[in-house]
Amino acid sequence: MASSTLDMFMGLKSINPNFVDAWGNPAKVSEENIRNIIGKMGFDAADDSALITHFNEKEKQHWLSPLPPVSVLQKNETYQFEVRLPIDSAADPLIYKITLEDKSEIEQTICATVFPLVATKEISDLEFQCYQVEIAADLPIGYHSLAIYEKDIAEALATMSLIITPSRCYSPEAITQGEKIWGTSVQLYCLKSEANWGIGDFSDLKTLLAKTKENGGDFIGLNPIHALSPSQPDNSSPYSPSSRKWLNILYTDITAVDEFARNKTLQARINSEQFKQELIALRAPEWVDYEGVTALKLTALRELFATLNEGSVKSKKRQAAFNQYVKEKGESLTQQASYDALQFHFLALDANSWGWPVWPEAFQSFQSEASQTWIKENLQEVLFWCYTQWVAELQLQEADKLAKSLGMTLGIYRDLAVGVGISSSEIWANHALYCEHISVGAPPDVLGPLGQSWGLPPIAPEQLQEAAYQPFIELLQSNMSHCGALRIDHVMALLRLWWVPDNASAEKGAYVYYPVEDMLNLLALESVRNECLVIGEDLGTVPDGIDVLLKDAGVYSYKVFFFEQADDGGYISPAHYADQAMATLATHDMPTIKGFWHCEDLHLGRELGLYPKQDVYEGLLRDRLVCKQQILNSLHGHGSLPADYPRDAAFVGMDQTLNFALQVHLAKSTSALLSLQLEDFLEMDKPVNVPGTSNEYRNWQRKLSQNIEPLFENQQIKTLLSDITLARKI
Repeated sequence: MASSTLDMFMGLKSINPNFVDAWGNPAKVSEENIRNIIGKMGFDAADDSALITHFNEKEKQHWLSPLPPVSVLQKNETYQFEVRLPIDSAADPLIYKITLEDKSEIEQTICATVFPLVATKEISDLEFQCYQVEIAADLPIGYHSLAIYEKDIAEALATMSLIITPSRCYSPEAITQGEKIWGTSVQLYCLKSEANWGIGDFSDLKTLLAKTKENGGDFIGLNPIHALSPSQPDNSSPYSPSSRKWLNILYTDITAVDEFARNKTLQARINSEQFKQELIALRAPEWVDYEGVTALKLTALRELFATLNEGSVKSKKRQAAFNQYVKEKGESLTQQASYDALQFHFLALDANSWGWPVWPEAFQSFQSEASQTWIKENLQEVLFWCYTQWVAELQLQEADKLAKSLGMTLGIYRDLAVGVGISSSEIWANHALYCEHISVGAPPDVLGPLGQSWGLPPIAPEQLQEAAYQPFIELLQSNMSHCGALRIDHVMALLRLWWVPDNASAEKGAYVYYPVEDMLNLLALESVRNECLVIGEDLGTVPDGIDVLLKDAGVYSYKVFFFEQADDGGYISPAHYADQAMATLATHDMPTIKGFWHCEDLHLGRELGLYPKQDVYEGLLRDRLVCKQQILNSLHGHGSLPADYPRDAAFVGMDQTLNFALQVHLAKSTSALLSLQLEDFLEMDKPVNVPGTSNEYRNWQRKLSQNIEPLFENQQIKTLLSDITLARKI
């Protein structure tokens, strides 16, 4: 293949073969790997003429379309966008009609030729010209449309989505005025309580919000609470969801659903001795029993749905509210509900029917005739799954209202995963958006020399733009509801993603770039509209300039203490942390404080086969001792430990004094936000997740070591939280 053809095609598909590796060295993806990626995108990369034909067809479509599908522009006095017209009519005046979100209209008659000529192109023996047209108008932020018309012709010549955005994401006034707040981060399923059914739920979240506020905190940071697959409860990773727009229904507190108060039979069963014993068996273990929890909750939810449909006066009122919810949420909810219903249907027929890729071909998309017929014939079953989403969302909404009533600045802060799994409802319903034979991941780096592939098919940038970014907009709208902040996992995805073909190892991928300025502008628009602060998880390899782009867009950075080291290996002073940031000691992919100090992550990794070479394992232990010594030096240097506390890391174990001192030390940081883990309040050592493992470790299952009710009654923890609150005011 001629390199010029390959370069041309890579430009069309936003593939960049060049990157800087984790060691700071320039690197380039081989032509063979690029061809493989293009092949998995659905093109014959070995056929030079076929690629040229596709390129020319796309270019022809581009020039024959007077307007792009979408223009995303920051609010200003004037707005520029490209208009492409045949040369023989380019000088003709055209009517430009902007229809605002509120349906009001603005019209201007404009001749394109008075504006700068950007480019010309001959297509099918016709010459086209592209002009940079400018319109002066007072447009509000929001989603509008722009159409151009020829005089006296009713049908539009072209239409595009015109999205006007603020320049920055939302920040609460208290934070912009310099207030520094703190909160706790938790995997919601980890919560133990005297009332839940063996898994944390939205009622536990309400308790946690109230107790945190009572002790000086301002928010609860949650793991992604995206919809998983109820039919396969052991597939429990919140970062490989079925849908990022819908909720994990296992977080519903059954006893807090309205229908429960009217279902005397269910109440009697739950109060029976047998059921109480079942709950004890689910609550007691150290690990979440997802199968047991799912079986109990789904049975109860079906009984509650039957109560909704019983026909009483009260149930009719509730049913009207439910029907309105289904209508408002539209096809997206129907897609999710239908997928869950079909999953159970096919699993009943074949225990190996793990997802749509192995269903009968006729059912492998939402839009197929077979799927649509089944949905109509099984409407009540589909409505049941709509109901499970409704009651879950109502409870999340109640938790958010509680946080606001308590005066919490952020309250709930949610987490947006970077993608969905291959067997997800989102891909089943939107095949055209996704590159299904590719997974996103990460190139080789110091911690992962083989790179990473996460099993999450990407959305193609070209498809995203052709859809006027609607999938991304809907994703933001869903995840910014019922919360005060949103953390975006792997925020670099707004700029680029490492694409790995499904027939290749992770190091044989390449970066595919996204329209980052448009994405950030859309993020700002939804952030302001939802009054939702945005935190970008910007760890790992960060390309030059993206940190400035994110900061200018009002996105808060994510600063992990253990990674914040100076060139000499020492840990930076809390006074030197970025203001526009969230500081934290660890993440869900890292060991707890105690686990880090005692090298439990390295010992566990050795047991699980992550460090098969003894010399590598021993080298990591030596490096950890150096880090621990630097931490001790830093804490002593800042007076964060008692003067008589031991100073040699080789002889210091993790105790409560050191654990709590680390947390208070970081609380003194200048970052506007501080997030600490409940696990570290409890001095736990087991991680919730071990990156690089699947079945080797029970990821996403480990619970907290004690119930949340007594946690906040522990005087030592109460003193810690008081010290943290005081340190945040310094």
